[in-house]
Amino acid sequence: MSDTTTAENTNEPRLITETGLDRRVADIIEPVLVDMGFRLVRVRMSGQNGLTLQVMTERNDGTMTVEDCEEVSKAISPVLDVEDPIDKAYHLEVSSPGIDRPMVRRSDFIRWQGHLVKCETSVMVDGRKRFRGKIVSADEDGFRLERDQPAYGEEAAVAIPFTALSEARLILTDELIRDALTADKKAKAARAANENFEDEDTDNE
Repeated sequence: MSDTTTAENTNEPRLITETGLDRRVADIIEPVLVDMGFRLVRVRMSGQNGLTLQVMTERNDGTMTVEDCEEVSKAISPVLDVEDPIDKAYHLEVSSPGIDRPMVRRSDFIRWQGHLVKCETSVMVDGRKRFRGKIVSADEDGFRLERDQPAYGEEAAVAIPFTALSEARLILTDELIRDALTADKKAKAARAANENFEDEDTDNE
């Protein structure tokens, strides 16, 4: 896994975005999230519990706590009430991306190099649209995948352009759990140290 800085993640556009009503909701709430220091990962309307609006988000450093979810929910609820994009009663559910997260930004592929991912493309790439394997590298244009089960006659490595990507998600493994927990701990420690530094500056003024 490669580290990425908060500055690199701030306001980075998503490669995979919503359509229809989900897109309208995303357009409404994303500016609110950005102002709060969060990044939108995904919006999805589902039939769960009647009708549920699922908002997946995280801080720019990749962390997300239960308190963060509550803070985001309280911030976007009144905005959605005013804009009223959904003409039926619904339940708002705010969550973190989880360890086996959707991959929606270039930095996600850079950060999680070395881990397994499954993805789909909107067009044929190397004779197929579905892939599963390890991310071996990533750049501005796309990423290289080392397939874990290449078919007979297929090359193990395949280059997938970001412009062709329609869906991608990390695959849960022991290594991913270990690295994700380590990264979360480091990010929270860095944030706590920064907050303490700011408090000391305030006390000295």
